Amino acid sequence: MNQLKYILSLFILGCSMVFCQVREHAVKVEIEGSVKGMENHKPIRGVEVTTNSGMYAVTNDIGGFKINASIGDELVFTSPEFETVRHIIKSDEDVDVLVEGYSETNLDGSKNSDSRNSVSMHRTYLDSANFYKRSDIAKSIDFITRSIEELGERADKKQLAISLTVLGEVYQYHRQFDLAITSYKDALEANKTSRTTLLLGRTYILNNNFEEAERILLPLVDITDMIPYQRIELFEILGDAYAGMDQIDMAVTFYEQGLTVAKKNQITPKMTDLNSKIGDAYAKGDRLIEAEAYYGNSLKLSSSLAPERAVQEKEKVADFYNQRSQYVEEIEMRKKIGDELKRMPKTESEVSKGLANFDTITSQRNNYKIANAYIVQDQYDQAIPYLKQSIEEADVENDLVVQKDATRKLSEVYKYRGEYSKALETLQEYAALVDTLYVRKEQEISRAARFNREIAAKQSRISGLEQERELSQSKYSLALTEQELVERSNRMQQWIIYSLILGLVLTGLAAFFFYRSNQQQKLANNLLALKSLRSQMNPHFIFNALNSVNNFIAKSDERSANRYLSEFSTLMRAVLENSEEDFIPLAKELELLKLYTKLEHSRFSDKFDYEINLDKRIDVEAYWIPPMLLQPYIENAIWHGLRYKNEKGYLRIALNQKGPDTVEIEIVDNGIGRKRSAELKTSNQKRQKSKGMGNIKRRIAILNDMYKDKVDVSISDLETDGAGTKVVFTLKKD
Repeated sequence: MNQLKYILSLFILGCSMVFCQVREHAVKVEIEGSVKGMENHKPIRGVEVTTNSGMYAVTNDIGGFKINASIGDELVFTSPEFETVRHIIKSDEDVDVLVEGYSETNLDGSKNSDSRNSVSMHRTYLDSANFYKRSDIAKSIDFITRSIEELGERADKKQLAISLTVLGEVYQYHRQFDLAITSYKDALEANKTSRTTLLLGRTYILNNNFEEAERILLPLVDITDMIPYQRIELFEILGDAYAGMDQIDMAVTFYEQGLTVAKKNQITPKMTDLNSKIGDAYAKGDRLIEAEAYYGNSLKLSSSLAPERAVQEKEKVADFYNQRSQYVEEIEMRKKIGDELKRMPKTESEVSKGLANFDTITSQRNNYKIANAYIVQDQYDQAIPYLKQSIEEADVENDLVVQKDATRKLSEVYKYRGEYSKALETLQEYAALVDTLYVRKEQEISRAARFNREIAAKQSRISGLEQERELSQSKYSLALTEQELVERSNRMQQWIIYSLILGLVLTGLAAFFFYRSNQQQKLANNLLALKSLRSQMNPHFIFNALNSVNNFIAKSDERSANRYLSEFSTLMRAVLENSEEDFIPLAKELELLKLYTKLEHSRFSDKFDYEINLDKRIDVEAYWIPPMLLQPYIENAIWHGLRYKNEKGYLRIALNQKGPDTVEIEIVDNGIGRKRSAELKTSNQKRQKSKGMGNIKRRIAILNDMYKDKVDVSISDLETDGAGTKVVFTLKKD
């Protein structure tokens, strides 16, 4: 059986590996489709479409969607308006879902056209807000405000939470973290979702509030119904929080949990991110060998992703080389970055839009870092071309920060080389750039102040809408109070009825507990009786065994007496150890029988031979038997049957498998038989009432009453003339 399980495990493991390899090379397709009502073909908007590989989409106003997936992925369509629908992708054909019984009606059966139109406009405004999120924050916030107004004073909390979440995303993108946190909290108060909680945790980390991120995210770890992509994000953000608190081992633990889920679902972008972040954590903890290994994994994985993501990972590895003073490797990596940046399509520079931060990867910054790596090695000739190229590209891209830094560095290089005229000329250019940058910074400060005033005004408008909604909710609550008073009397009547029902239930429970108490008392009495019977069996056995020792001493056979006494002490130890148990493994009982039979045979070796046969099919550890149950029958066979036989007899103990859960134990002797043995008893023995066999019968009766006919025993004569005895035990498995 164990071997079969092992083979099956290997088979399943092999199939899993093959499946993973197949998924890894699965054909990527773009699936388009729609979700509509079956009867009226009305488009259903806002249906969430996900795949088991982590892709996500939402149906638009005409019920359409578009999502990237692989052949073999499972599409899941989720909406509160119908039961979840699942579909396995077999080709790149369109997937159209028709929902049976879908209609645009209220719960009371009336048409809900106004409500539907309101919700439709609400979602339209949110789409517009998302469109302007990156390019025009003012317009984006205006559309969010209009989406909240569209919901009315008694806004649906779920839709309100969606608007507030989008507002938080806008603030987060523009690095207004405090406002983003406030918006996410308001959204969670209206409708708690895992997605909003994850966004709030991410914003806490961006705002360096790692403890708060840990506090709100840890409870999500126990949620089991999160989609795989969200669970990966949860582990990733928790890892970021612990990394921010310098708890490197905890950070790596959560990153690795996320990596496990990403590998299981073959979400390569997240596999890349998590390998990279584990490398960051190890680098932060100065565990450079582990960091380099994980950076190598992330580089390999990023090669299959978009060029922008691959460049980001190469940049991170280049910075790692810089920290370790591996300037040759750093330069080589940054040159590869430069080549890839040249091949990437030109888009509007984030620098020119004012959206870039210091870590934005541009050609001018990459060349500036290459030059710095050469300068550190005193290779000024190689550094100069890269500094010049960086200055030229920064001038074209209007990147004054890099242009200023590269110009200052070029001036220093000329100074190191002794070219003082060029150094002075370049230094003057640097001074001019500083002045220009100063003027621009003043303008940016002025714009930022104006921007903050605008944001404050818009936020005030949104807060006003929230207050109006809360006031309306209060009025609605007051209106419900009167209805509750009317219903209270009805509830009182219901409580009376429930109290009567509870009384009946309590009466039934009391009867049940009384019955159970009686059963427990009966069980306690049975256990006490068993203990009493076992206490009677042990002295009887010890008395007979000590008679055997006395017999050896009487014969002046000191050596045999010592050997017998030694083996007898071993037997006694085992008997006393098992004396408190109702059942012991059959294997232990067999060991006791073998030792006891050996002792008796050593005394009456001229009277009988014996054999113990065990069916190989029997698992002796799986069957349990009352202790010292078989020994009295073997003792009777030897002392009352074989001992009085003129010629040498035999004793056979056999264990046979009679069924899948049943073992039969036979004790057979060819002694003088029960009738003849009774005739040979002395007058004193006849007067003494034997308790051994009676105790055995009582033990079996009590145990069968407690354990449902577990043991059965029958005794018969072996021969028709009454000679010999056969005892058959039937033992059932638990």
